[in-house]
Amino acid sequence: MPVRDAFAVSEHGGKLRGPARPQPLSIGRAGIISLDMETTGCGTAIVTPFRVDGAIDEAALWALVNWQIESGIDFLVACGSTGEAATLDEEEWLTAVRIVAEASAGRVPVWAGCTHNSTRTLVRQAGLLRHINGISAVLSANPYYNKPSQEGQFQHFLALARTVDPLPVALYNVPGRTAVNLEPETVGRLAGAAHNIEAIKEASGKLPQVAELVHTLPRGFKIFSGDDNLALAAIGVGANGLISVAANEAPAEVSRMIRAALNNNWTEARELERRFGRLFEANFWESNPGPVKTVLQLMGHCTDHVRLPLVPPNPAIRVKLERLAGELGLLKHVPPLMGRSEVF
Repeated sequence: MPVRDAFAVSEHGGKLRGPARPQPLSIGRAGIISLDMETTGCGTAIVTPFRVDGAIDEAALWALVNWQIESGIDFLVACGSTGEAATLDEEEWLTAVRIVAEASAGRVPVWAGCTHNSTRTLVRQAGLLRHINGISAVLSANPYYNKPSQEGQFQHFLALARTVDPLPVALYNVPGRTAVNLEPETVGRLAGAAHNIEAIKEASGKLPQVAELVHTLPRGFKIFSGDDNLALAAIGVGANGLISVAANEAPAEVSRMIRAALNNNWTEARELERRFGRLFEANFWESNPGPVKTVLQLMGHCTDHVRLPLVPPNPAIRVKLERLAGELGLLKHVPPLMGRSEVF
């Protein structure tokens, strides 16, 4: 069966620089045709903007996608943790993924977040993505709350990979949100068991775990830092890039930082990290994406509305975010400066 008939997929892969280009087809295990994931660099875990009535602000999301791409981002991740996927109903989730894919129009790869703690539900929902054109990969986090064993996670992700084949799957290890760690040995088993499991977003906060993944996984398997503040360290030990929160607010600067590191221009990379490191931390002064949406609201991109159980940052945090964003040059209006001890 032709690849297009088997699954509605994007024909574009992401390169560090330059226009999107067709992904090569390769013959995988057992003669199965698969898509080689070429994506590297900096991806934005894009927010899902809401109107004041709580509905998805489709126009704002479309505009955010265009701004991100025009700013030089390498790929986009729709409906991840930063996109508040856990609070979207199924129709809203599909709508948000579709908007990001359509607005991108093949200019950069688009990964669709698809996570659930019920494997049966995950498989059913992943099947719905076949109706959306322009998706380059599926990103799925550890099953939350259940606290499955390594074997349970192995079977869970394997079921997902078989469902979306030949679309690439990117694993998302985020134990801080899910209460379970996906061990490097299990990632290796998954890479060997499913030809389309091709990448991982590693957000354990453990640099030695990133290094172990680099040293043990097959060449060509892509490893992305899931922590902005560890991105340069992760690239230093061999990671392929970053899936970023801060790139929502500063896409040009964060993508330039990652590009510099991947090109071994560590002087520029470190200068940018030194400048924006405070933003990396500030985005987690309260639960993500509350601070990010506050900054985006101050920048005029969308409202700061987040869905319960999240709430916008408290007034004191908002003041600190505004002053920091002003200092970083993200705002047209720069608020009056205070002493650093008062702001931070």
